Amino acid sequence: MRRPGLGLAAAIVAASTLTASCVSSISPGTGGPSRERTIVVGVSGAFAENQLVAEMYAQVLEHARYTVQREFALLSRESSQSALESGRIDLKPEYLSSLLLFLDPNAEPSGDPADVARQVGERLGAIGITLLTPSPAEDTNQFVANEKTAQAFDLTTLSSLAGVADRLTIGAPPECPLRPFCLPGLRDVYGILFEDYVPLDAGGPETVAALNSDEVQIGLMFSTDPRIEENGFIPLLDDKDLQDAENITPVIRTEKLNAEVRRVLDELSARLTSDTVTELVGKVVIDEQDVTVVAQRFLASNGLV
Repeated sequence: MRRPGLGLAAAIVAASTLTASCVSSISPGTGGPSRERTIVVGVSGAFAENQLVAEMYAQVLEHARYTVQREFALLSRESSQSALESGRIDLKPEYLSSLLLFLDPNAEPSGDPADVARQVGERLGAIGITLLTPSPAEDTNQFVANEKTAQAFDLTTLSSLAGVADRLTIGAPPECPLRPFCLPGLRDVYGILFEDYVPLDAGGPETVAALNSDEVQIGLMFSTDPRIEENGFIPLLDDKDLQDAENITPVIRTEKLNAEVRRVLDELSARLTSDTVTELVGKVVIDEQDVTVVAQRFLASNGLV
């Protein structure tokens, strides 16, 4: 979901993941990694949260003495899902309702993670992929206004945006015009039609810069992004419940799944909450700490490595 030239925070993520991609562990008692104990972790989109969670997956598996290869430069869900189905990667973090509607545009997501997980699991199971236990951490699309715009039009909710959107420009990822939780959902649920749309990164430094410069007045970010508060952006309440359950959840090729892999990934997922993820992402995008280091410290402090 990112494009080239993403600025400092993305450069930090890219540098850390390039470093991490060189790291692997060797199965004990062998001259090299065995295919059975090699797992390729991939990630869709170069934004810090995805990179961070994928790095956590990699590190807990390495701690369990699996050989891990990293494919952290996949550009979108389209590319990562294709890679998963083809066997180029074996494991990735996903978001429940977004994945469900990607797999089946006619599906009916909801705010109930268990219901959405059931629907996703059925569809993935048919193609040899398993959905593991969703984490408590949820990250939904968050539409925000810059402070100037929010004050000028008294914006607090998406409903309040509907009457003035035709005078405003939104910045959002290139996929936004096609995604049901993005521009089509704003139109269908709220009647929101913008004067203009600017394709930007997925809630990353391009979006932050465009909001701060007033190039765009409304931006798509993510609910766990600490830069919303840091920059004084105003989250617009989703008062008609456009967004559905988006719990962060591992998906893995079934042929790579065993009781041990399930256990270490489930233990990690159980430790992830929305507040925790927001705090950890802040260490990367605000404090400019290395993704690999942030992941390792969190895992160590929770007894996971």
